[in-house]
Amino acid sequence: METIKVSSKSNPNSVAGALANYLREKDSVEMQAIGAGALNQAIKAIAIARGFVAPSGKNLVCIPAFANILIDNEEKTAIKLIIETL
Repeated sequence: METIKVSSKSNPNSVAGALANYLREKDSVEMQAIGAGALNQAIKAIAIARGFVAPSGKNLVCIPAFANILIDNEEKTAIKLIIETL
């Protein structure tokens, strides 16, 4: 499964475009965000991407989960958003 990493400085329109492109090829994509700002940008991107894929008859479903990841040998908790199409 492809993973899109989102930061608080990510452009939601750019992330939405990447998300929509992955979803045209596959049925699911994973997004990772650490912190409130990054999660905000990720949710905006999902809403925008929904508009991109809607004309093709697809709808998006978002499944949130936690993920422990290593950054500079330090374990951090990230929000993992699994996006699937219906």
